[in-house]
Order: sequence, then C-alpha cells, then structure tokens
Amino acid sequence: MTSQRPIYLQHGDKVAVVAPAGKIRENSLAPMLHCMERWGLQVCSDEHVYSHHHQFAGDDAQRAAALQAAVGNRDVKAILCARGGYGCSRIVDAVDFSPLYEYPKWLVGYSDITVLHARWSRLGLPSIHGVMSGKFPADGGDDESVESLRKALFGEALRYTLPPHPLNKTGEAEGTLVGGNMSLIAHLTGTADELDTDGKILFLEDVGEYLYALDRMMVQLKRSGKLSKIRGLVLGYFTDIKDNDTPFGASAYELITRFVETMNIPVCCGFPAGHEEPNLSLVFGRSAKLSVTPHENTLIL
Repeated sequence: MTSQRPIYLQHGDKVAVVAPAGKIRENSLAPMLHCMERWGLQVCSDEHVYSHHHQFAGDDAQRAAALQAAVGNRDVKAILCARGGYGCSRIVDAVDFSPLYEYPKWLVGYSDITVLHARWSRLGLPSIHGVMSGKFPADGGDDESVESLRKALFGEALRYTLPPHPLNKTGEAEGTLVGGNMSLIAHLTGTADELDTDGKILFLEDVGEYLYALDRMMVQLKRSGKLSKIRGLVLGYFTDIKDNDTPFGASAYELITRFVETMNIPVCCGFPAGHEEPNLSLVFGRSAKLSVTPHENTLIL
C-alpha cells in the first residue's frame, strides 16, 4: 500500500504534541504552544506528556500509547515531538502506523526522533527535521529556527545559502533528502527501520560522541552499503564531540569526509542543523538540490 502525502498546514488545523523519548520539564511546552496558537493552529497534547519514568517521559507503554493516539487521530495534521534524548527505538515496534496511510501527518523533531523519521521514510512519508519545544523563544516569537519550521509546515519554499567550508567537495546533486542523527542511523542498520540511502542526499549530525565512536559509525555505514550510492552529503553540527587521552587525530568533519573522498559527490560541511542554534528545518523525503562551489553552498528544498 502506498501512503498519501500529508498536506501542508492551514489556519485552524490541529497538531499534536507528544514526548516519545526523554522526559520534559513541567510547563516547558508553553513557548511552543503560544507560537502554534499564534500561527492559527489548534494544539492538543497527551495528558501524560509531563510524566516521568526515570529518564523517560513515562514508561514505554505510556509513550507508545501517546504516540499511537496522535498517529490514529484523523484530525491531527502534524505530530510535534517535545524533545529527543533516548527512547523512540524502545517503542517504535509497539505502535501501529497504518492509520498514516489514510490520515498522513507531518512529523517534527530531531536527535532521537531520527527513529521516527526513518519509520516515516519507510512509509513513503515526508517529515521535518526541525526545532522542538525546548528551543522555542521564551517570548513565543519566531527566531530563525522557528521561522524555518513555519515555512516547512505551511509549504513555503526553503532555500539555504551558506559560506564555503575548507573540507567541502564541490559539485551538484539532486535527490531525495534523508538522514538525521548519525548514531541513530547506525543504530537502525539491520532493523525494519534501516534507512534507504540509495540515490539520496544524506544529512548527518550528532552530539556528545567520542571521535573514535563517530569513526566506528562511519565504518558501519560504509560496510553496510549506506554510503556507496548516495548522491551528496550534508553535515550539520557535531556538538560537544570528545576525544580520548590519546588523540584520535582528526576532527569530526575530517574523519567523516575521508569516507567519501574518492566518491564523485558534493559534500557540504557546517550546515546549521542539529544540536546548536540556529537549527534550520530540513524536509526529509522531499526532492532537494545541493550545489557546493568554492564560493558558497546552496540547498534548495
């Protein structure tokens, strides 16, 4: 069965807020809720969204039930994830996603939400790698990250122009954009949510990892064939990356780009998306054009 495509949001549409992974602070949703209301959207959230179960936003059954309710609600046009952390892969197989074939919805989030982006991709649905509740301005306004999310949700064109980076590889590519958090993409390899990268432009970002662990992930992606047929590579933030007492000998961008240095594909380093600000929205599952020149980089979605 082929999924329908979700329609872009309109004034009066209903969106759901869920916390499928890490726990969130009480009242932390307020800035995002105010912003959604200002955009003319109706917001509903699970009554247990502030639940705590150790590091999780409720136990596995609670989080799966909340996600299931949002997936199955025919009136909900988008599912906004409150935060990442860890936990989506613990519940993804407990949720029936078949209602999305009849009532397709946008998914918004990043980091651990990569697991759900991969499931949306398997279903043939686009999704938005974008800002979550903790990063909305306290005054409920629209900063650069939030404005890019509004454009993505309401169907406005996204065109990003960036300065050059010394580790870039020049070239042009067209293809569907896929990706997310690198450790999660490696984690999903060999599962039902393994990311299909063939003929795609691949986006990667990560946070809090050791350099040797990033290298190990890239080895896994290479050995599993996830790099062999990509058309382009976009690297976002690699934040708070650590080294051992004996230095690894390369930065995050250096070690990653070495894995594709013999491939005839464009590579864009330093795209502003991931665990820093700004965190510009990317639409996975949408056709993209990537141009990398000595003077600037352009990504059009």
